[in-house]
Amino acid sequence: MQKRKLSFWEIWNMSFGFLGIQFGFALQNANTSRIFETLGASVEDIPILWIAAPVTGLVVQPIIGYFSDKTWTKLGRRKPYFLIGAILSSICLFLMPNSPTLWIAAGTLWIMDASINISMEPFRAFVGDNLDEHQRTQGFAMQSFFIGLGAVLGSLLPYLFTNVFGISNTAPEGLIPDSVKWSFYVGGIVFISAVLWTVFHSKEYSPEELAAIEAKDKSLAKDAFSKAERTLDSMAGKKVITKNKASRTKSRLNKRIKAL
Repeated sequence: MQKRKLSFWEIWNMSFGFLGIQFGFALQNANTSRIFETLGASVEDIPILWIAAPVTGLVVQPIIGYFSDKTWTKLGRRKPYFLIGAILSSICLFLMPNSPTLWIAAGTLWIMDASINISMEPFRAFVGDNLDEHQRTQGFAMQSFFIGLGAVLGSLLPYLFTNVFGISNTAPEGLIPDSVKWSFYVGGIVFISAVLWTVFHSKEYSPEELAAIEAKDKSLAKDAFSKAERTLDSMAGKKVITKNKASRTKSRLNKRIKAL
């Protein structure tokens, strides 16, 4: 069994969720410091509050990657993580601009960053799961397109609300401006909607199908290595290369075959 070749729109659908992920991530990066300052954080405190991002990424990504490799449900292998992360992230995007105190905003940031990582990490593996080696470059390119698009749109949203739609970008001391609030609300909707699009418009291979594909790939690789060995023997017989060099090369090939 081999992985089937996906169309442009199938690759588009399986990558579309990254638009929502990066949209929410851009809003977080561009506006969280402003929210912290509004709620009373000093400039010196903000780097400590922002330590959530690298720490949660360091801890959450390998854990989610490990468990998503071993998960299979009615919804699929990676999709449950897309969905759980999107739901939690969207809730946090609605809560963040309404945080009454600094410590609640900081806690929401930790939860939101962990949730974004829950969605993001399996999305990267989704390309490797569904596309063969000839289409993976196209798959990663499509993801990169949505990452860039989401980052630009998410970062621009407060500006657009203020300068195009006339929503206020200022507020009394201690309150979050409406332009920031509405940006986070839209971000929450975009996040969950984009991920749901991928969940309902893309398919995953079952564990049995993936095992059959892996077995086929190993068989093809072993056949290729065997053919290479025969070629080396022929070249050595014709004295194109030395027997010693042919033997060393065959030894390396055998090690690779055993590693499959």
